[in-house]
Amino acid sequence: MKDMYILGIESSCDETSFSIVKNGREEIATIVSSQIDIHKDFGGVVPEIASRNHVKNVTMVLDECLEKAKMKMEDIDAIAVTYGPGLIGSLLIGLEAAKTLAWIYNKPLIPVHHIAGHIYANSLVKELEFPLLAIVVSGGHTELVLMKEHYKFKKLGGTLDDAIGECFDKVARVLGLEYPGGPKLDKLAKEGKPTYKLPIPLKDDSYNFSFSGLKSAVINLVHNEEQRGRKINKADLAASFEKVAVDSIVRKAKKAIKEEGVKHVIVAGGVAANSMLREKVKEMGEELNVEVIFPPMKYCTDNGAMIAAAGYYAYKDRRISDLYLNSKSNG
Repeated sequence: MKDMYILGIESSCDETSFSIVKNGREEIATIVSSQIDIHKDFGGVVPEIASRNHVKNVTMVLDECLEKAKMKMEDIDAIAVTYGPGLIGSLLIGLEAAKTLAWIYNKPLIPVHHIAGHIYANSLVKELEFPLLAIVVSGGHTELVLMKEHYKFKKLGGTLDDAIGECFDKVARVLGLEYPGGPKLDKLAKEGKPTYKLPIPLKDDSYNFSFSGLKSAVINLVHNEEQRGRKINKADLAASFEKVAVDSIVRKAKKAIKEEGVKHVIVAGGVAANSMLREKVKEMGEELNVEVIFPPMKYCTDNGAMIAAAGYYAYKDRRISDLYLNSKSNG
């Protein structure tokens, strides 16, 4: 069977990334242009600034990717692009680039949902085996997704308010940590102990999550202690928050594994880089005798490789779009 080379384009937030992946499994070349330093002064991503920088970077990143792969656009079999969810302005830049390339070079255009991309980042590590449970944890999503075959997703449950990554960043900000706060909070938590008592979020029989109450509890605790003139032990509070948040995810994942009878678990999204989550999910896998796959750190953050990998399986599922494809900021 002829090898298939997919060009993946990701621009849903503040990374401009192009990647070429062979047969959905082998990364040939990936270039990521990050805007972290640009948005650091604002304490978070500014959508308009992100869009402008995507415009500046998009052709440069494409050229670098092709050069690194020692390939030309004529060697590419199809173009996969993130159409949503994400920042609408950012999404449109990547989508217009994809549609332009598809039209000029007469290549199939494959729409990829951002979360499908994060899930399929794991296929770059090991071929996915079904049925599997995907634990999706990112700045915008917290979901448990059941897959019984390629590109068939069943959402078992998700967050009712804040996503876990968003909650990490907001708590980090309360603790005075620099953007991006999630990784810095994780590092700080290793220096502390979970000594602060925090509420356990949504301790019920559903597969849903809720982190707004936990976030508010941390904010209120810090405020009340400051009002009383007491000093917060930031490392202990970070450890306390992280433990409760991670335990919430593991508890629901265990329930899904037992009730759905899955033997394979993958972790997807930016928060998959969190050290405590990796430790606790690995322990869960050993306890329940299920295989657990984590994406390498370079695939946890947004990148074109995950979009190209997902695009390969989307193409095999005949998910091809015309040039009227539009972006969706949510959904």
